Amino acid sequence: MRTEEEMLRLILETAEKDERVRAVFMNGSRTNPNAPRDVFQDYDIVYVVRETTSFIRDESWITRFGEVTYMQCPDEVDFSLGEEVDFEHRYAYLTQFSDGVRIDLTLMEAGYAGKAILEDKLCIILLDKDGILPPIPASTDEDYRAKKPTEAEFLASCNEFWWCTNNIAKGLWRDELPYVEDMTNFHVRPQLLKLLSWKVGILTDFSFSVGKSGKYLKYRLPQEDYARYLATFFGADAKEAWESVFEMTALFEDTARWVGEKLGFSYNDAEGKAALRHLHFAHDLPRPQDDRTNDSER
Repeated sequence: MRTEEEMLRLILETAEKDERVRAVFMNGSRTNPNAPRDVFQDYDIVYVVRETTSFIRDESWITRFGEVTYMQCPDEVDFSLGEEVDFEHRYAYLTQFSDGVRIDLTLMEAGYAGKAILEDKLCIILLDKDGILPPIPASTDEDYRAKKPTEAEFLASCNEFWWCTNNIAKGLWRDELPYVEDMTNFHVRPQLLKLLSWKVGILTDFSFSVGKSGKYLKYRLPQEDYARYLATFFGADAKEAWESVFEMTALFEDTARWVGEKLGFSYNDAEGKAALRHLHFAHDLPRPQDDRTNDSER
Protein backbone atom coordinates (compact mmCIF):
# COMPACT_ATOMS: atom_id res chain seq x y z
CA MET A 1 0.00 0.00 0.00
CA ARG A 2 1.32 3.45 -0.90
CA THR A 3 2.40 5.74 1.93
CA GLU A 4 0.76 9.04 2.87
CA GLU A 5 3.79 10.89 1.51
CA GLU A 6 3.45 9.14 -1.85
CA MET A 7 -0.29 9.75 -2.05
CA LEU A 8 -0.17 13.42 -1.14
CA ARG A 9 2.61 13.98 -3.65
CA LEU A 10 0.53 12.28 -6.36
CA ILE A 11 -2.60 14.23 -5.42
CA LEU A 12 -0.73 17.55 -5.53
CA GLU A 13 1.24 16.80 -8.69
CA THR A 14 -2.00 15.89 -10.46
CA ALA A 15 -3.58 19.15 -9.33
CA GLU A 16 -0.54 21.25 -10.25
CA LYS A 17 -0.46 19.87 -13.80
CA ASP A 18 -4.19 20.28 -14.41
CA GLU A 19 -5.12 23.88 -15.20
CA ARG A 20 -8.74 23.19 -14.33
CA VAL A 21 -7.76 22.61 -10.68
CA ARG A 22 -7.04 25.86 -8.83
CA ALA A 23 -6.75 24.73 -5.23
CA VAL A 24 -6.71 21.62 -3.04
CA PHE A 25 -7.70 21.05 0.55
CA MET A 26 -8.03 17.96 2.72
CA ASN A 27 -10.41 17.15 5.55
CA GLY A 28 -11.46 14.06 7.50
CA SER A 29 -9.48 11.88 9.90
CA ARG A 30 -6.09 12.56 8.29
CA THR A 31 -6.38 16.22 9.30
CA ASN A 32 -7.49 15.40 12.85
CA PRO A 33 -4.51 15.67 15.22
CA ASN A 34 -6.33 13.46 17.75
CA ALA A 35 -7.25 10.63 15.38
CA PRO A 36 -5.16 7.42 15.40
CA ARG A 37 -3.17 7.03 12.19
CA ASP A 38 -3.25 3.89 10.07
CA VAL A 39 -3.02 2.75 6.46
CA PHE A 40 -6.78 2.43 5.99
CA GLN A 41 -7.61 6.07 6.63
CA ASP A 42 -9.32 7.59 3.60
CA TYR A 43 -7.82 10.53 1.77
CA ASP A 44 -10.66 13.06 1.91
CA ILE A 45 -9.64 15.51 -0.79
CA VAL A 46 -11.36 18.50 -2.38
CA TYR A 47 -10.23 19.77 -5.76
CA VAL A 48 -11.37 23.37 -6.21
CA VAL A 49 -12.05 23.65 -9.94
CA ARG A 50 -13.07 26.19 -12.56
CA GLU A 51 -15.90 23.88 -13.64
CA THR A 52 -16.97 20.29 -13.09
CA THR A 53 -18.45 19.38 -16.47
CA SER A 54 -15.25 18.37 -18.26
CA PHE A 55 -14.22 16.10 -15.36
CA ILE A 56 -17.59 14.36 -15.36
CA ARG A 57 -17.69 13.99 -19.15
CA ASP A 58 -14.29 12.25 -19.29
CA GLU A 59 -13.45 10.41 -16.07
CA SER A 60 -10.23 8.85 -17.30
CA TRP A 61 -8.32 11.33 -15.10
CA ILE A 62 -9.24 9.23 -12.05
CA THR A 63 -6.90 6.45 -13.17
CA ARG A 64 -4.03 8.87 -12.55
CA PHE A 65 -4.33 7.88 -8.89
CA GLY A 66 -4.03 4.14 -9.49
CA GLU A 67 -5.89 1.04 -10.61
CA VAL A 68 -9.57 1.47 -9.71
CA THR A 69 -11.14 -1.59 -8.07
CA TYR A 70 -14.61 -0.11 -7.64
CA MET A 71 -16.17 3.24 -6.87
CA GLN A 72 -19.28 5.17 -6.01
CA CYS A 73 -20.46 8.53 -7.31
CA PRO A 74 -23.01 9.54 -4.64
CA ASP A 75 -24.32 12.50 -6.62
CA GLU A 76 -25.17 10.20 -9.53
CA VAL A 77 -26.89 7.79 -7.15
CA ASP A 78 -28.95 10.61 -5.65
CA PHE A 79 -29.86 11.86 -9.14
CA SER A 80 -30.97 8.38 -10.23
CA LEU A 81 -33.27 8.26 -7.19
CA GLY A 82 -34.88 11.56 -8.07
CA GLU A 83 -33.13 13.66 -5.43
CA GLU A 84 -31.98 17.21 -6.06
CA VAL A 85 -28.32 17.52 -7.05
CA ASP A 86 -26.01 20.30 -8.17
CA PHE A 87 -23.46 18.80 -10.57
CA GLU A 88 -22.21 22.25 -11.61
CA HIS A 89 -20.99 23.14 -8.11
CA ARG A 90 -20.14 19.80 -6.49
CA TYR A 91 -19.44 16.25 -7.61
CA ALA A 92 -17.83 13.44 -5.60
CA TYR A 93 -15.91 10.27 -6.44
CA LEU A 94 -15.46 7.64 -3.71
CA THR A 95 -12.79 5.37 -5.11
CA GLN A 96 -11.14 2.18 -3.89
CA PHE A 97 -7.81 1.38 -5.52
CA SER A 98 -6.28 -2.06 -5.94
CA ASP A 99 -3.44 -1.50 -3.45
CA GLY A 100 -5.90 -0.76 -0.62
CA VAL A 101 -5.79 3.04 -0.82
CA ARG A 102 -9.11 4.86 -0.85
CA ILE A 103 -9.62 8.43 -2.02
CA ASP A 104 -12.85 10.33 -1.48
CA LEU A 105 -12.29 13.16 -3.93
CA THR A 106 -14.83 15.93 -4.34
CA LEU A 107 -14.82 18.48 -7.13
CA MET A 108 -16.06 21.90 -6.01
CA GLU A 109 -16.56 25.07 -7.96
CA ALA A 110 -14.49 27.88 -6.43
CA GLY A 111 -17.33 29.97 -5.00
CA TYR A 112 -18.96 26.91 -3.46
CA ALA A 113 -15.66 25.68 -2.01
CA GLY A 114 -14.93 29.02 -0.35
CA LYS A 115 -18.07 28.63 1.75
CA ALA A 116 -17.67 24.90 2.38
CA ILE A 117 -14.17 25.16 3.80
CA LEU A 118 -15.39 27.60 6.46
CA GLU A 119 -18.07 25.15 7.62
CA ASP A 120 -15.66 22.33 8.48
CA LYS A 121 -12.92 22.94 11.04
CA LEU A 122 -11.11 19.73 10.03
CA CYS A 123 -9.56 21.25 6.91
CA ILE A 124 -5.99 21.84 5.76
CA ILE A 125 -5.19 23.78 2.58
CA LEU A 126 -2.64 21.88 0.49
CA LEU A 127 -2.50 24.08 -2.59
CA ASP A 128 -3.95 27.43 -3.66
CA LYS A 129 -2.71 28.61 -7.04
CA ASP A 130 -4.66 31.87 -7.09
CA GLY A 131 -5.24 32.66 -3.42
CA ILE A 132 -8.96 31.98 -3.82
CA LEU A 133 -9.52 30.14 -0.53
CA PRO A 134 -10.16 32.13 2.66
CA PRO A 135 -7.70 31.91 5.56
CA ILE A 136 -8.66 29.14 7.98
CA PRO A 137 -7.50 28.30 11.52
CA ALA A 138 -5.50 25.20 12.43
CA SER A 139 -7.41 21.95 11.97
CA THR A 140 -9.39 20.87 15.04
CA ASP A 141 -12.04 18.26 15.85
CA GLU A 142 -13.86 20.52 18.32
CA ASP A 143 -17.09 20.44 16.29
CA TYR A 144 -17.18 16.66 16.63
CA ARG A 145 -16.69 16.48 20.39
CA ALA A 146 -19.53 15.63 22.74
CA LYS A 147 -21.15 18.78 24.05
CA LYS A 148 -22.17 19.18 27.68
CA PRO A 149 -25.88 18.30 27.75
CA THR A 150 -28.67 20.23 29.35
CA GLU A 151 -30.75 18.45 31.96
CA ALA A 152 -33.61 18.25 29.44
CA GLU A 153 -31.33 16.54 26.90
CA PHE A 154 -30.11 14.12 29.57
CA LEU A 155 -33.62 13.19 30.69
CA ALA A 156 -34.85 12.87 27.09
CA SER A 157 -32.04 10.45 26.27
CA CYS A 158 -32.79 8.36 29.35
CA ASN A 159 -36.49 8.31 28.54
CA GLU A 160 -35.89 7.26 24.93
CA PHE A 161 -33.55 4.47 26.01
CA TRP A 162 -35.88 2.99 28.60
CA TRP A 163 -39.06 3.42 26.54
CA CYS A 164 -37.63 1.62 23.51
CA THR A 165 -36.49 -1.38 25.56
CA ASN A 166 -40.12 -2.55 25.62
CA ASN A 167 -39.85 -3.06 21.84
CA ILE A 168 -36.78 -5.21 22.39
CA ALA A 169 -38.68 -7.17 25.04
CA LYS A 170 -41.64 -8.04 22.84
CA GLY A 171 -39.36 -8.73 19.87
CA LEU A 172 -37.32 -11.23 21.86
CA TRP A 173 -40.43 -12.86 23.29
CA ARG A 174 -41.76 -13.25 19.76
CA ASP A 175 -38.37 -14.56 18.55
CA GLU A 176 -38.25 -11.78 15.94
CA LEU A 177 -34.51 -11.24 15.97
CA PRO A 178 -34.24 -8.95 12.90
CA TYR A 179 -36.69 -6.58 14.60
CA VAL A 180 -34.73 -6.82 17.85
CA GLU A 181 -31.47 -6.01 16.10
CA ASP A 182 -32.99 -2.92 14.48
CA MET A 183 -34.60 -1.68 17.68
CA THR A 184 -31.36 -2.18 19.56
CA ASN A 185 -28.94 -0.66 17.08
CA PHE A 186 -31.07 2.19 15.70
CA HIS A 187 -33.00 3.30 18.77
CA VAL A 188 -31.60 2.00 22.06
CA ARG A 189 -27.86 1.76 21.49
CA PRO A 190 -27.57 5.38 20.22
CA GLN A 191 -28.80 6.58 23.62
CA LEU A 192 -26.24 4.42 25.44
CA LEU A 193 -23.54 5.74 23.14
CA LYS A 194 -24.68 9.29 23.88
CA LEU A 195 -24.39 8.69 27.65
CA LEU A 196 -20.95 7.10 27.27
CA SER A 197 -19.87 10.06 25.13
CA TRP A 198 -21.00 12.43 27.86
CA LYS A 199 -19.03 10.41 30.40
CA VAL A 200 -15.93 10.72 28.23
CA GLY A 201 -16.71 14.42 27.90
CA ILE A 202 -16.81 14.85 31.65
CA LEU A 203 -13.56 12.90 32.08
CA THR A 204 -11.81 15.02 29.43
CA ASP A 205 -13.47 18.38 30.08
CA PHE A 206 -15.33 17.87 26.78
CA SER A 207 -12.10 18.10 24.81
CA PHE A 208 -12.19 14.71 23.05
CA SER A 209 -14.20 13.30 20.14
CA VAL A 210 -15.32 9.67 20.47
CA GLY A 211 -15.45 9.46 16.66
CA LYS A 212 -18.05 8.07 14.31
CA SER A 213 -20.06 5.25 15.93
CA GLY A 214 -18.01 5.71 19.10
CA LYS A 215 -14.94 4.12 17.53
CA TYR A 216 -12.58 6.08 19.79
CA LEU A 217 -14.36 5.25 23.07
CA LYS A 218 -11.66 2.70 23.82
CA TYR A 219 -9.07 5.46 24.19
CA ARG A 220 -10.83 7.46 26.92
CA LEU A 221 -13.56 5.35 28.48
CA PRO A 222 -12.49 3.33 31.56
CA GLN A 223 -11.47 -0.16 30.40
CA GLU A 224 -14.16 -1.87 32.46
CA ASP A 225 -16.86 0.30 30.90
CA TYR A 226 -15.55 -0.32 27.40
CA ALA A 227 -15.51 -4.10 27.98
CA ARG A 228 -19.09 -3.90 29.22
CA TYR A 229 -20.05 -1.87 26.15
CA LEU A 230 -18.60 -4.51 23.81
CA ALA A 231 -20.63 -7.12 25.70
CA THR A 232 -23.83 -5.36 24.61
CA PHE A 233 -23.37 -6.54 21.01
CA PHE A 234 -25.01 -9.82 20.09
CA GLY A 235 -25.65 -12.12 17.16
CA ALA A 236 -28.64 -14.11 15.93
CA ASP A 237 -29.23 -16.01 19.16
CA ALA A 238 -32.08 -15.14 21.52
CA LYS A 239 -30.32 -16.30 24.70
CA GLU A 240 -27.23 -14.28 23.84
CA ALA A 241 -29.42 -11.30 22.98
CA TRP A 242 -31.18 -11.37 26.34
CA GLU A 243 -27.85 -11.49 28.16
CA SER A 244 -26.50 -8.59 26.13
CA VAL A 245 -29.65 -6.51 26.61
CA PHE A 246 -29.47 -6.93 30.38
CA GLU A 247 -25.79 -5.94 30.24
CA MET A 248 -26.79 -2.90 28.17
CA THR A 249 -29.44 -1.81 30.67
CA ALA A 250 -27.06 -2.26 33.61
CA LEU A 251 -24.35 -0.24 31.89
CA PHE A 252 -26.83 2.47 30.93
CA GLU A 253 -28.19 2.69 34.47
CA ASP A 254 -24.70 2.94 36.00
CA THR A 255 -23.59 5.52 33.43
CA ALA A 256 -26.75 7.62 33.71
CA ARG A 257 -26.42 7.80 37.49
CA TRP A 258 -22.75 8.74 37.19
CA VAL A 259 -23.34 11.40 34.53
CA GLY A 260 -26.35 12.77 36.39
CA GLU A 261 -24.41 13.05 39.62
CA LYS A 262 -21.42 14.74 37.97
CA LEU A 263 -23.60 17.27 36.13
CA GLY A 264 -26.05 17.85 38.96
CA PHE A 265 -29.00 16.31 37.10
CA SER A 266 -31.82 14.27 38.63
CA TYR A 267 -31.87 10.78 37.13
CA ASN A 268 -35.35 9.21 36.94
CA ASP A 269 -34.60 6.00 38.80
CA ALA A 270 -38.26 4.92 38.91
CA GLU A 271 -38.46 5.01 35.10
CA GLY A 272 -35.46 2.73 34.72
CA LYS A 273 -36.66 0.28 37.36
CA ALA A 274 -40.09 0.07 35.71
CA ALA A 275 -38.55 -0.65 32.30
CA LEU A 276 -36.32 -3.33 33.81
CA ARG A 277 -39.32 -4.99 35.47
CA HIS A 278 -41.04 -5.15 32.09
CA LEU A 279 -37.93 -6.65 30.49
CA HIS A 280 -37.75 -9.37 33.16
CA PHE A 281 -41.50 -9.94 32.84
CA ALA A 282 -41.15 -10.57 29.09
CA HIS A 283 -38.05 -12.70 29.63
CA ASP A 284 -39.84 -14.97 32.13
CA LEU A 285 -43.20 -15.11 30.34
CA PRO A 286 -43.74 -18.54 28.71
CA ARG A 287 -44.13 -18.44 24.95
CA PRO A 288 -47.00 -20.32 23.29
CA GLN A 289 -45.72 -23.01 20.96
CA ASP A 290 -47.69 -21.82 17.96
CA ASP A 291 -46.58 -21.25 14.36
CA ARG A 292 -45.55 -17.59 14.21
CA THR A 293 -46.02 -16.93 10.50
CA ASN A 294 -48.19 -13.79 10.69
CA ASP A 295 -46.38 -11.08 8.76
CA SER A 296 -48.66 -8.24 9.92
CA GLU A 297 -47.50 -5.54 12.32
CA ARG A 298 -48.18 -6.45 15.94
